[in-house]
Amino acid sequence: MIRRLRLLPRSAASAALLLLLAGCASPVSVREVSLQHAYTDRARSALSGRQLSNTTHTILQRQNLLKLWESHPTRTIDTLRVMTQRHFYAHKLEDQLFALAELSYQRARKTQDRAQFMAAALYAYAYLNPTAPEADRPSGYDPHLRQACDIYMFGLTEALGTPITLSAQQWSLPSGTLDVEASTTPFQWHGHELTDLRPLARLSISGVQNIYRHMGLGEPVAGLPLLTKQESQSFQITDKLRVPLNLQLVMNNPRQQVLADHQKAVLHLTAIDDPHSSSSLPDNAPLQYDQTAARAVSLNEAMDWSTEYKGFLDGRLFDQGSIPQLIAIEPHQHGHRPVILVHGTASSAARWADMINDLLEDPEIRQNYEFWLFSYATGNPIPYSALQLRKALEQAVHQLGGVQADPALGEMTLIGHSQGGLLIKLLAIDAGDKLWNGMISRPLNSLNLNTPSKTLLQEALFPAPPPEVKSVVFISTPQHGSYIAGFSLAHLVGRMVTFPLTVTEVTKAVMSSDPNIRRLNMRPWRVGSVYGMSPRSSFIRSLATIPVANQISAHSIIPVLGDGPLEKQNDGVVSYKSAHMENVDSELVVRRSGHSTQSNPITIAEVRRILLEQLHTGPHPPPPAEFLTRKDIMTLGGQYVPTTRTAPPVNDNQPAAPVFPAPAGMATGPNP
Repeated sequence: MIRRLRLLPRSAASAALLLLLAGCASPVSVREVSLQHAYTDRARSALSGRQLSNTTHTILQRQNLLKLWESHPTRTIDTLRVMTQRHFYAHKLEDQLFALAELSYQRARKTQDRAQFMAAALYAYAYLNPTAPEADRPSGYDPHLRQACDIYMFGLTEALGTPITLSAQQWSLPSGTLDVEASTTPFQWHGHELTDLRPLARLSISGVQNIYRHMGLGEPVAGLPLLTKQESQSFQITDKLRVPLNLQLVMNNPRQQVLADHQKAVLHLTAIDDPHSSSSLPDNAPLQYDQTAARAVSLNEAMDWSTEYKGFLDGRLFDQGSIPQLIAIEPHQHGHRPVILVHGTASSAARWADMINDLLEDPEIRQNYEFWLFSYATGNPIPYSALQLRKALEQAVHQLGGVQADPALGEMTLIGHSQGGLLIKLLAIDAGDKLWNGMISRPLNSLNLNTPSKTLLQEALFPAPPPEVKSVVFISTPQHGSYIAGFSLAHLVGRMVTFPLTVTEVTKAVMSSDPNIRRLNMRPWRVGSVYGMSPRSSFIRSLATIPVANQISAHSIIPVLGDGPLEKQNDGVVSYKSAHMENVDSELVVRRSGHSTQSNPITIAEVRRILLEQLHTGPHPPPPAEFLTRKDIMTLGGQYVPTTRTAPPVNDNQPAAPVFPAPAGMATGPNP
């Protein structure tokens, strides 16, 4: 052989030698790859690109369909379906059904054919076989289980489109027909019909720190509650609220049906907070929701961000009644305690999004609390806005039947940020005449005022705690005023505020009622919130001297930017000295956090601790699902400061106790 090669021309000899060596090489090779490459290879599917999963590739290869797929994909799917109908399996039925689902999904992405997307969803559902006994369902360790759930989800998303129609439908599929029935029971969410069902699976959310999803089976969607005219004019959920829902297309005996020429399925809708709303769904599979996406869409559709500044400059913004001041994010449920969130200056209720998003993921909080959001024109006088809050809460409790109908309505927690903290303090003090005397030198009854003006001043400046308020949480609150509010620029901006007619008329009436008062500087801008938060303001100085009523628990959360001595720290708007107050049950300092600390994980964890602690006190506390103590908050980076209402805090250097679920039946003592 070597002699023959020598007789050939050099180029021909080289080629012949290469062929000879190739024939001698091993047909199987092994090489080591990176972990990322190894994972990508194992997890690949049509969901993430053009490559098929190894299972589907193997099915096509063993059925001698791989080359046909490259040239005639539709014929390949039809052929594989026929083989599966004839029980000619390359490996086993469930693998072949997964291959049909993946191939149909890949083809649908190429053609954008809704019927092909529907076929992919049905094949995926048949592979999952959720109504079957465990032995007839894929293993939870099989990566195709999650992939099939996603093919089912995205297949329904593209097939059903937007908005989603729940009425009966008939589909012409690539192979056969599908009759879709609507559920026999009309869907009701807390007594409200849902409209404008929108898919959530393809939404990318930004501006929210944490994305929460319940992984499971089905298409995550969101719907709008349909409110009656009477409901829209009273305290209720907003008509822009998007309810997180799960949509499923359910088939009986799916592995038999999906291979038949005629198929039947039923659409089912289930709300995240009402798992029994679709009782005919199989119990074997958890339901998929995208609750953060639903909350983000609600904010995006309901929030006009310009109102943050309109609400500061135009004190009349809420006076027409077209914009509700107090809304709930879900209908009131018996036994749920209200938590009222009050935003700060030039801000809005949307600034609580991260806190609400995180707190609602705690099962114990979700089962015992509900969140109400209060909005107000933040340039108005602080006592006036606090009076609006008081009346809004009174009206809401009355419309919900009062404490007699539900004692939980008498267990309110008020949480206020910045100026919002001053509003809630005015609902937590028994001021008597201290606030008035600190501002006006004459008794109210001695002034020559008409009855409406006198009543307004009496209600706003002689506050007493409503009996329903049981606790308050101050966040970044200028208890002794904000140094920013004392700047001349802040006063200039304050002069631009337009007050409600009521405020203007009362101010004029007070000034004209007595010559001595007339000589005081009572220009309208000086009664607004900006000057009211100045450390020189007689209002803020008087309010700071009045303690929170003894029957109300109080907590402070104070952010500071630096790590030095607290007396020298501030959050960029409020100094620590101003935010600190002695007569609270706890004071948490959040280091390296600015004024807008509502989204800080330490702040949110402390609010969660306070709410859970409130549940675990009293004669019959519910069993805690999880211990959450001050030590845990300190582990996150929080620092507790002793106050006159509390014992000395836990030593900062003491190691934190781990967070463990409470064993069933074990009684737990109070948190340290």
